[in-house]
Amino acid sequence: MTDNHETAEWRETAEWGKPAGGWRWERVLHGIVPPLISPLDDTGAPDWLAMAALVEHVVGAGCTGLFMLGGCGEGAWLTPAQRGAVIRQAVRAAAGRVPVLAGVMLPGTGPATEAARQAAGEGADALVVGSPYYFGVDAAAQERHVGQVLAATPLPALLYNIPQCTHHVLPPATVRALARDPRVLGIKDSAGDFEAFQALLAIKQERPRFHVLQGHESLAAASLLQGADGMVPGLANVVPALFVELQGAVDRGAAAESAALQRRIAALAQLYRQGPWLAALKAACALRGLGNGRPAPPLLPASAADRDAVRALLEEAGAARPALAAQAR
Repeated sequence: MTDNHETAEWRETAEWGKPAGGWRWERVLHGIVPPLISPLDDTGAPDWLAMAALVEHVVGAGCTGLFMLGGCGEGAWLTPAQRGAVIRQAVRAAAGRVPVLAGVMLPGTGPATEAARQAAGEGADALVVGSPYYFGVDAAAQERHVGQVLAATPLPALLYNIPQCTHHVLPPATVRALARDPRVLGIKDSAGDFEAFQALLAIKQERPRFHVLQGHESLAAASLLQGADGMVPGLANVVPALFVELQGAVDRGAAAESAALQRRIAALAQLYRQGPWLAALKAACALRGLGNGRPAPPLLPASAADRDAVRALLEEAGAARPALAAQAR
């Protein structure tokens, strides 16, 4: 991968953004980009009304972008038709106010490139791509994978390190090599390894337009205070304003306030332990009026006991009421 990817068209958008939408990547990635759930109706089809309410919920709270089809969005478990519908619905609901980043976190390069072309066709503004998985891969294979996905469309991409799902780390040395391509916007790191995260921040020092975002809620405040650009937290589906508030506190240099907000985040993050974490997250959204809580098969919705535990955590966090956007549906 070389800077030969930087076409005249890309240079125009890389400086930085999408003028028609009124947003710029440098502002988008210095902010909160929730990895949105994919609301499914009772038949398993993507639920347009729930998606519209969810997008209003997070954009209205001040989030700067939408990451679709990541782990929270069940991208690896949805059919191609479902994935296309999710992207299409998000693009329609965003209406150009914020960009839509589409995950192509599929195990092989062929499926990922097909998903990339689909995402571009549905109107996504960027891709999110990580390591291939299932079979063992080395750094060279990871670089080839990302390079071929990038070659499939003109879209820029955010890298994604989530070894708990891919079973392969994107190590800092590989990330540094991939960051040489100007279409690579940065990385979302969800590994929870703070030492490795700091090595990613060192890449940002070398390439200031390479953005480093934290996806692990327990490290949110510490990462921002160390120089991370923003966050991609799953709990922002539920309480987006809490993360926007944390970003603002860090930007103001309010360390004590940031620590207090981190404690609130840590308390709410206990909901991930109420049965399967994805079912619990979707249950929390449903309790806020955002979808019906149904995950993709083979998972089942949260049990009654787990749902009650999630409700108690929402009440403790002061987030038990339905979201305003959902109430207005």
